[in-house]
Amino acid sequence: MTSHSARTETGRGHRITVEAGTEHVRVVRDGRTLAESRRPLVLRETGCPDRYYLPPADVRTDLLTPSGTRTHCPFKGDASYWSVPGADDLVWAYPDPKPGVAAIAGHYCFYDTEVVS
Repeated sequence: MTSHSARTETGRGHRITVEAGTEHVRVVRDGRTLAESRRPLVLRETGCPDRYYLPPADVRTDLLTPSGTRTHCPFKGDASYWSVPGADDLVWAYPDPKPGVAAIAGHYCFYDTEVVS
């Protein structure tokens, strides 16, 4: 497993770190497992909750529908979104993130990720 650890000082007290996580995380929606991983990347950003970015191999991408939503973060770059029935824009990814967070490229992040004991 490749070890990822990056820290980006973005100015004005804003900080982002990306590290290889050891948590077992899972995303379940309406009784269906959308993702499960034991190798998440953990992104910690000033003023935001910790987010788990999951490798594509650990995500049921066949259950996701691309949405037209795009957002821009001045610190991470441009994000694309996917939906599932009943949950628009549930998951996002940065296909080409800024260099300071390059490790998250192509990884998927969900709003509702649970850490499994």
